[in-house]
Amino acid sequence: MEKITYELGDIVRLKKKHPCGSFEWEILRTGMDFRLKCQGCGHLILIPRTKFEKMVKGKVNQPKNS
Repeated sequence: MEKITYELGDIVRLKKKHPCGSFEWEILRTGMDFRLKCQGCGHLILIPRTKFEKMVKGKVNQPKNS
């Protein structure tokens, strides 16, 4: 199985939804910890990489704005 790489600015979909109702989060920081921003309400969280990798379903394909 191929390991997925995550980069700054990627939008990911998590297994559980945020209380605001959104499943999608933007990656603001990578490393041992991930900083994520909720796409629904703008809430910021910092979670360890191991927890993030268990929670993530995959990347969301969105067209980049020019």
